[in-house]
Amino acid sequence: MHILLTRPLEDSFDLIIRFKDLGHTVSHLPLLSVEMVPYERNLTQNCEAIIFTSANAIKFLDLKNINKNIKCFCVGLATEKKAKNVGFQNIISAEGSVRNLKELILQNFKSSDGNLIYVSGEIISSDLDKQLIKEGYSIKRLINYKTNHNKNFEKIFVENLKQNMPEIVYIYSQNSALSLLNFIKNERTESLWMNTNLMCIGEKTSSILNEIKWKKIFLFNPGEEEFLLYKI
Repeated sequence: MHILLTRPLEDSFDLIIRFKDLGHTVSHLPLLSVEMVPYERNLTQNCEAIIFTSANAIKFLDLKNINKNIKCFCVGLATEKKAKNVGFQNIISAEGSVRNLKELILQNFKSSDGNLIYVSGEIISSDLDKQLIKEGYSIKRLINYKTNHNKNFEKIFVENLKQNMPEIVYIYSQNSALSLLNFIKNERTESLWMNTNLMCIGEKTSSILNEIKWKKIFLFNPGEEEFLLYKI
């Protein structure tokens, strides 16, 4: 099976290896690039727990003055792995869903336990901080990175992709969906995706790509990518 992955290489590397080990052909089209943005360093002081919904949030965070023994809530396995690599000791991980992550926070951290810090990118799919504020929590959101749409792709890669269209493409955010839609239109490949299965995180993400004709559209959580192969 030919699979197209669209996250930056650092986020896709493990999945590329896993799929290739299973005998699949994998193409990599990084739709977004990620860069750090300046943030208030003192926001990480006096917090009793920290929340990450992206490994990039950890990558671009100055960690030297953060207590690694505080509770660290991670949205999924990739984020959990990154948190472990940088030294966090008390990690509680969801299964790739912000909804599950919220429930874990409610179960494992009382509003009276102290301040929370939510580290994220500029664009988020769910306003977790506002949801927790409604539950009575003291929480601040720290934005430490942003994503940019990639616009320049190797002509050889694009031509090869047109000749051998993927059977599956994975899209992880609304921003990525917008970038893929721009890619499809710029390369005039609207009619070439009818035999491709679109895998999206959430209905809002998939709705952006509804104007393109896909074989089928599936919704998934990070960590379920390999499982989805058996639904095709």
